[in-house]
Amino acid sequence: MPDAMIAPNSTDFLLDPPLYLRRCLARLGLPETVAIKWDLLDQALTHVSVSATRNNEQLEFLGDAVLRLAAAEFLMERYPDASVGELSALRSHLVSDRILAELAERLGLEPFLQISASAEGDQAARPARLADMMEAILAALYLSQNNLSLVRPWLDNYLEPMATALRQDPTRQNYKAALQELTQAHYKTLPLYQVTEVSQIHGDDHRFRAEVWFQDQCWGTGKGRSIKLAEQAAAQVAYTAMQSGSPLGPDSDLKTRD
Repeated sequence: MPDAMIAPNSTDFLLDPPLYLRRCLARLGLPETVAIKWDLLDQALTHVSVSATRNNEQLEFLGDAVLRLAAAEFLMERYPDASVGELSALRSHLVSDRILAELAERLGLEPFLQISASAEGDQAARPARLADMMEAILAALYLSQNNLSLVRPWLDNYLEPMATALRQDPTRQNYKAALQELTQAHYKTLPLYQVTEVSQIHGDDHRFRAEVWFQDQCWGTGKGRSIKLAEQAAAQVAYTAMQSGSPLGPDSDLKTRD
């Protein structure tokens, strides 16, 4: 890690990038001979605590979209027969901050982050800053080629085992996040969950019953041995209903509030 920031317009910086940038690229499995904008990679590794004017915040904003696009392309190619609901639930898990932070740790990228000593000492913020750094790196790679050619070759190797594990254990698929994303994008509001305990037998698969309410209509119900599983089951039903174009309004045959 350098002692001081190197100017992004430095000719030496662009033609002969610092060792830490080349090592960072190697951790991704990319050769340093690829056409990459080294100044953007340097910016992606710069925390706001180091520079208030040149840091990775805007790249992190773009990187979020890059990651979602890369994950969507991967899932559609890998599971062409999967429903949109399942693909969205899988993607919601794969692009979460927790997964991004884990990926940054597995790749060993944290030592390359330029960060002040005081900010580095905030361990509670560590997962979020690792996730932000990961997204910023994805943006730098995308902007270097204006496509996913520097992203998919190595990212797919990490998405593959996680997606396989999720499909083998559907309870880990995050339909609640997918449904929230859908309603937030189209209606700028969130669904509500009502949960009832219908059995007091521990381990009973139908112990809890959840309903998903949105705009005064019940879009789905589900049962599970825990509140979380019941809500996920209800969210899956609701997501499928909304994707199918079920109408919102008094003419809908969905359950409505009295």
